[in-house]
Amino acid sequence: MTAPELVVTSAPAAEVGADVLVLAVRSGDHGGAAVLGDVGGGIDLEAIGFTGAAGDTARLPAPDATTGPLLLIGVGRSLDPDGLRAAAATAVRRLAGVAHVALALPVEDGTALAAVLEGAALGAYAYTDYRVSTKAAQKAPVARVTVIAPDPQGADAAVRRAAVLADAVALVKDLVNAPPNDLPPAVLADRAVEAAEAAGATSRVWDEAALAEGGFGGILGVGAGSTRPPRLVRVGWEPEGAEASVALVGKGITFDSGGLSLKPAASMVGMKYDMTGAATVLAAVAAASRLALPVRVVAWLCIAENLPSGSAVRPNDVLRIRGGRTVEVLNTDAEGRLVMADGLVVAGEEHPDLILDVATLTGAVITALGTRYTGAMGDGALVARTQAAAKRAGELVWHLPLPEELRTILNSDVADIANVKIGNTAGGALVAGQFLKEFVPEREDGSPVPWVHLDIAGSSENKGAAFGATGSGPTGVMVRTLLALLEDVASTGLAPSRSAPGRE
Repeated sequence: MTAPELVVTSAPAAEVGADVLVLAVRSGDHGGAAVLGDVGGGIDLEAIGFTGAAGDTARLPAPDATTGPLLLIGVGRSLDPDGLRAAAATAVRRLAGVAHVALALPVEDGTALAAVLEGAALGAYAYTDYRVSTKAAQKAPVARVTVIAPDPQGADAAVRRAAVLADAVALVKDLVNAPPNDLPPAVLADRAVEAAEAAGATSRVWDEAALAEGGFGGILGVGAGSTRPPRLVRVGWEPEGAEASVALVGKGITFDSGGLSLKPAASMVGMKYDMTGAATVLAAVAAASRLALPVRVVAWLCIAENLPSGSAVRPNDVLRIRGGRTVEVLNTDAEGRLVMADGLVVAGEEHPDLILDVATLTGAVITALGTRYTGAMGDGALVARTQAAAKRAGELVWHLPLPEELRTILNSDVADIANVKIGNTAGGALVAGQFLKEFVPEREDGSPVPWVHLDIAGSSENKGAAFGATGSGPTGVMVRTLLALLEDVASTGLAPSRSAPGRE
């Protein structure tokens, strides 16, 4: 779906003509609460028991003839861009079924305005492609959001960015929500080409024959067990005169059964999410293209379906990755790193300045960080820059180490490297990072290209109730961070490539 229509006005709330007016309520430091702004001063919050706790809402009838019905949204004791983004998203999400909503939140500067617009656009998302009930239709997403701002300078640019970003996040969610029977590798590749064309980006697809000719043994090996063959997709935004080049590599396993190392039945539920990384890097390039960022961005979507069959890759098989390095497969359920190895190598052939990969790679990262943080590994300086971008975007990224001693446990008796260490239960996310690090390309001086691995296995799905700007189901995590990072690179140039001490 696309973002709702976004409008910014300095007109009084009574003149907006929305179906519902949203007001912010702040909690007091010593109890009590207060409505923020010029509207709603006569509401007796104590009488209705509304404390202004962050995320709480209350629907009220129109207080007088000049305004429509109200929705109170609690913002807690402090108000920052993250709080405004969350309040706007929560309000719009709670008002599904209402056509036009006006947000009278405290918007004091451009940063606050951008956060409110972004939250409103994100909160309006809904996926109804496979629902036919009338109840779903009655809860249609908000179609129009008017943000009331006293000084709407820069509003056009803020509206444009919020809409582009929301559309990019919605693209990820739409693709991840699609059932795996309707999204085999070839269809995901087609959808990527369509998205690239719509955004003004370029695209190229490698089918199974082209993958074999190009020596993409990881992607081919993972996809060998399925009757629906794998694909590799390159999507590029390459503006003339761009001085910086960023490569993005995404894991695109359209369904992961574990292959011959079969997952338990319950663990297969949700494995359609295993292509989230590919959808994320696609969306990031589409957003960069739509915003015409002056930076070269190329996404590599490594797409396969991991199923067991007589043709599936076996434990102890050896695959030859693009470029010639060999991998002994000891667990066919550690397949994501195999397709990503091909992607990292081919991305390096175009000599990017920076590489970031995004993958639902390990359950171990969920054990370490839970379900709201993304684990980041790699070049220390680029990790720090990515974390700073995530902070601006309102997403959570935690820097994990890549201990050198973990590399030795991936030694193979017959190949250059093994994809796992059977029986090892320690540091699984870090071991996967060490595997990927082996395939990070080098620059002409022999030093590695600055690289960051983002493990979104936990943060890509919200299995619980919506919170803040994050709805239930696919989260679209890291799209906002990647866009913020690309904007930073476009405006300030390349970050120092030297890693932070002790965090390599």
